[in-house]
Amino acid sequence: MNKRDVKRDYESADIIVHWDSSKCIHCGNCVRGLPEVFNLQNHPWIAVDALPPDDVLVKVVQCPSGALSATDKRLLS
Repeated sequence: MNKRDVKRDYESADIIVHWDSSKCIHCGNCVRGLPEVFNLQNHPWIAVDALPPDDVLVKVVQCPSGALSATDKRLLS
């Protein structure tokens, strides 16, 4: 793994969004699709609980590179 390759988790009460920078192709689907959640100007750049979990999960599964993935904690209970 390169020093610039980063894996981060962004967690809410219901879901965890996983981001792997080494897979990201920067196409912007996430940022354009849900700017309330995915905003490069904010720190952290993913605000998991800005919208309902199902809305976030729908966008995550649309990530073409697989850089974004998620764990639905509601299914683990």
